[in-house]
Amino acid sequence: MRYLVITFTAFCLTSTCFSQGLSTAELTAIEKKVIEWRRHFHQHPELSNREFATAKTIAKHLRSLGIETQENVAKTGVVGILKGGKKGKVVALRADIDALPVKERNNLPFKSTVVTEFLGKKVGVMHACGHDTHIAMLMGVAELLSKHKKQLKGTVKFIFQPAEEGAPEGEEGGAELMVKEGVLKNPDVDAIFGLHISSQLEVGKIRYKPKGIMAASQSYRIEVKGKQSHGSRPWSGIDPIVVSAKIIDGIQTIISREVDLTKEGAVITVGKIDAGVRSNIIPESATMIGTIRTLDYGMQRQINQRMREMVTTIAKAYRAEADIHIAKGYPITYNDEALTQQALPTLKRVAGKDNVILTRAVTGAEDFSFFQKEVPGFYFFIGGKAKGNTNPYPHHTPDFLIDESGMLLGVQTMFQLAWDFLTKE
Repeated sequence: MRYLVITFTAFCLTSTCFSQGLSTAELTAIEKKVIEWRRHFHQHPELSNREFATAKTIAKHLRSLGIETQENVAKTGVVGILKGGKKGKVVALRADIDALPVKERNNLPFKSTVVTEFLGKKVGVMHACGHDTHIAMLMGVAELLSKHKKQLKGTVKFIFQPAEEGAPEGEEGGAELMVKEGVLKNPDVDAIFGLHISSQLEVGKIRYKPKGIMAASQSYRIEVKGKQSHGSRPWSGIDPIVVSAKIIDGIQTIISREVDLTKEGAVITVGKIDAGVRSNIIPESATMIGTIRTLDYGMQRQINQRMREMVTTIAKAYRAEADIHIAKGYPITYNDEALTQQALPTLKRVAGKDNVILTRAVTGAEDFSFFQKEVPGFYFFIGGKAKGNTNPYPHHTPDFLIDESGMLLGVQTMFQLAWDFLTKE
C-alpha cells in the first residue's frame, strides 16, 4: 500500500479535465486533506449507530464551509445542504460512516486499536470495508463544491449515513431510517449518487451496471419441531436434525432446478443450525438461520414462496412441524437506467473511457437501495487496489487494505456527477 500523495497532473494528460475548471492546485490540496481525514477516521472507527465522534468531525467540517448542517439524523447521521448561486434541481451524494467488529491485523501507522463491546463481547473495531475513505471523499467533494457555489445551479445534499452494516439488534438505523425521517425531502431530492471503494479493483478504474448492481438480502429463520427420544431409539421420536438436513437439501434445489439463472443470479445460504445438547439425545427442536440473495424481484417472490412451501411440506413428510419467517431485508441496489446513461459520459470523461467497465452484479447487499426506491439513484465502484497487487485482501477481513491514491478519482467523479446533473437541462 502506498502513502505518498499522487497529484492530478498525470491524470490530466490522459483524460479530459473538469469542464468546471478545477485546477491542479485545488486537486492536489484536496487530495492531501482527504488522505489526512481518512487516516483519522481509520484510526478512530465506530460501530453502527455509535458513530458519535465521527459525526461531530463531519458536522464541524461542513459548518466550516458555511454549509447548512443537520445532526442526529437517523440517530448519528449528518446531512449538509449546499445551496448554489442559481436555482435548479436537487442532487444528493451519500457516504456511509460506520465500521465493523473486526480486529485490525496489519502494520499501518494509523491502524485501529479501538476495542468495544458488541453482542456482549469485547471486540476490535476496524474500517474493514472502506467507509473511512467514503467519508473523507465526500468531505472533499463538499469542500470543492462549496468553493464554487456561486456558479452552482441548484442544491446539493450531502448525506453521511450511519449503520450501513446494520443497526444493532432491537434498533432501527441506516438508510431506511433516514428515508423514514425524510432525508430526501425539504428540499426534495431529484436524484442520488453513491460509490463504494473496492480492494479488488485497480486504482483509476470504475465499475458500473445499469439496473441491479447489488443483491437484495433477506434473512430467514426456520424452526423445526420434532419429538425428543433416546439416541439409541430414533424410531420412538421424530428427529428434527434429520428433517433439517432434508429441508436444507430441498431448498437448494430451488436455485439449481426452479429459478431461471440465465436471467439473474440468486443464492440461498444456511449460515447456522442449532440443535441438541449431547450425543445420545435426539432433541425436540432445531433452528436454522440464513440469507437469500436475489437480483430480480420476480425471482425473489418465487424463491420466498417456494421456500415457505418446501419447509412446511418436507417437515410434514417426516412427521415433524416447521415454521419459516423471512425478513423484508434490503432491496435490490437498482441503478435507474436513464440516470445511468446520463452518468456514463461523466464517468468516461473523468476516468478515461478505457477505465470505465461494465460489470456483473454483486451478490452482496447495500442499504443505498432504500434511497433508490424513493428517487432515481446511481451506485458504482471505484478502484482501491494498488497496481501490481495480485492478491488483494477482501473486504470485512482483518488484513483489508486500500490504496489511498484511489480516493482522488472518487472525489473527482462525485463532484462532476453532481455538477453535470444540476447543469443538465
